[in-house]
Amino acid sequence: MLCESETRMALAEPVPMAYCNSAPEGNCEVSLSDVLLNSSPRTPEPHNIEPGEDSNMERHQLDSVDPKASSSPASRVWTTHRDGEVKLRMEDQGIGSEPPKTVHQLFQETVNKYGDYYALASKKGGQWVKLTYKMYYDECCKAAKSFLKLGLQRFHGVGILGFNSAEWFIADIGAILAGGFAVGIYTTNSPEACHYVAENCSADVIVVENQKQLQKILEIEDRLPQLKAIVQYGEEIKEKRPNLYSWSEFVELGRDVPDTLLHLAIAAQKPNQCCTLIYTSGTTGQPKGVMLSHDNLTWTAAVAGRSIMLTDPKERQEQVISYLPLSHIAAQMSDIWSAMTFGVQVYFAQPDALKGSLVETLREVRPTAFLGVPRVWEKMEEKMKSIGMKSSALRRKVASWAKGVGLQTNLKRMNGYSEVPVNFRLAKHLVYRKVRKALGLDRCTKCYTGAAPITRETLEFFLSLNIPVLELYGMSESSGPHTISLPHAFKLTSCGKELSGCRTLIHKPDRDGIGEICFSGRHIFMGYLNMEDKTKEAIDEDGWLHSGDLGKHDKDGFLYITGRIKELIITAGGENVPPVPIEDAVKNAVPIISNAMLVGDKAKFLSMLLTLKCKVDAETGEPGDELTPEALEYCQKLGSKATKVSEIISSKDKAIYAAIQKGITAVNEGATSNAQKVQKWILLEKDFSLFGGELGPTMKLKRPVVAQKYKAQISQFYADVDTPNGETSAQH
Repeated sequence: MLCESETRMALAEPVPMAYCNSAPEGNCEVSLSDVLLNSSPRTPEPHNIEPGEDSNMERHQLDSVDPKASSSPASRVWTTHRDGEVKLRMEDQGIGSEPPKTVHQLFQETVNKYGDYYALASKKGGQWVKLTYKMYYDECCKAAKSFLKLGLQRFHGVGILGFNSAEWFIADIGAILAGGFAVGIYTTNSPEACHYVAENCSADVIVVENQKQLQKILEIEDRLPQLKAIVQYGEEIKEKRPNLYSWSEFVELGRDVPDTLLHLAIAAQKPNQCCTLIYTSGTTGQPKGVMLSHDNLTWTAAVAGRSIMLTDPKERQEQVISYLPLSHIAAQMSDIWSAMTFGVQVYFAQPDALKGSLVETLREVRPTAFLGVPRVWEKMEEKMKSIGMKSSALRRKVASWAKGVGLQTNLKRMNGYSEVPVNFRLAKHLVYRKVRKALGLDRCTKCYTGAAPITRETLEFFLSLNIPVLELYGMSESSGPHTISLPHAFKLTSCGKELSGCRTLIHKPDRDGIGEICFSGRHIFMGYLNMEDKTKEAIDEDGWLHSGDLGKHDKDGFLYITGRIKELIITAGGENVPPVPIEDAVKNAVPIISNAMLVGDKAKFLSMLLTLKCKVDAETGEPGDELTPEALEYCQKLGSKATKVSEIISSKDKAIYAAIQKGITAVNEGATSNAQKVQKWILLEKDFSLFGGELGPTMKLKRPVVAQKYKAQISQFYADVDTPNGETSAQH
């Protein structure tokens, strides 16, 4: 890794903070009266924006950012109107009583405190190119002025479609400063899905990364009459078109926009107004636009960062890697908002991070905090096991011993024992430190997982190597985190305790204490854009957000998720069966299984779709036919010579099928009732994937998609409805 002195590079032409120059000592807190009394807006020079342009751009924009524009009074905690205001869920004391602030106020505070610290680092030509917080802020102001020049209307969207980059962040914050909505669009979206989001948020501008994403927007451009411009940032534009701008052209557009216009746009913003839309993945219907206010983002970022004890840069600057989809709230809260609040330095991974290059970036950056969805941790686990298999017998023996010591010591720590045995110190020297260094986690004191369920097996694997992977839980509608595990307060398979200033209610608990998890606090969203019925379903009359997740608290207040209400399988006999625990149990019992999906809603018994662990095409993400090294070793131990999924299925490989049946039988023995036993199963030829559409952007299983895709196989399970309860029969 390059030393710090070698990486002190900024953009080729560092730009002065023009916006701050118009206010004393860099303080940009301006009132409308200051602007109107002390500044005379100047008419911009003629410019070359061609399509349907308003020639009186400045007057047009002044109208669009008028703070007196009509909006409903903030008497309710929710709204579905784009210009609506909500009653903030302020508390009388504690962290919930802290004064609300806008995104701009937060950014200004950060610049005042950490202006000369590095904020963003991008790899260009093998070197890290860095922006300080002052420069980052200035770039966001320039982007905001360019958005205003392009005709961005108040409370209209700027769609951003591409992989994580400095331009993504700058477009996001620039859109907010200009008075619009920042709207991330999943890079995996089809043109139709992009159209839905762009139309729903009234996108005036869409920012794309490359030709591939540009093509999607060009396909639907004629159906987006609102769209004024497209901006491309990741690669050179291949073909000039009207209203299509390169990033450098876009940044130049705003040069002649007067500062007063940006001042007005910023001064018109209030903490209780919407500034960001997060679209749900749409697994159960059309995506919903989750409206997040300035206060949602700024308050939650502060609370979350304090909870995990992010260090002040003046002591030691935290460093993170941005690679998870920024259209998802988890990545935004971690990489943009908490990072901004605590002066964190953010490094951007390569676009192929999830196809294999992430570990190289991890080793180079050596982050101090790292958030991975379960699939990222599982991939690391698989890779380490694969490497371990190739080690000498002595190395394997030492590793096995160290893992046993690590797991027992950390489980005791988890339960309150502070004593560290001598053999743990030895294992740390021989194994744990080397593993952390190989993974790039040697400086990482905060390893987190969220966005989907993770298995106990994976958590124990990392715990055995002295890497506690801590769970957090929340949703887009709670601005990200609601509960969080901490190094000194965690339990395996629990997602921790609620953040300070947040409250949890278990709604209508059953005899085991399991009920729907409900949230309250200043992190609760404003409502779904233009969806009043859906908003009323989510937020009840008392203001509680209903998560749709089922869970319970233990005696110490730790929260456990047991499933989703909509995922519950209700058998023909009326028994409610949460599928995830059964699916996880089968995956744990049969290590060759990659994905498992339980079916049997309204049926007489439960069945299961299974996929095997196989190699994935690094370019496309498409699952292949060849088994992973870990799966191969498993087959060899059973005496099977199979190397491909197709071989196992076509030959009905006796050893593999018997092992799967044995695992399922073992899981069935632990079932609470006959109705919760898996009676039939089938091996599918293809693993589930983002490529195939069975998994969402955060690797969550899209059950309706899988059910539709494999409806013929599912129907076959129940063709013979007389299969007696309790009898297990395997199918292929």
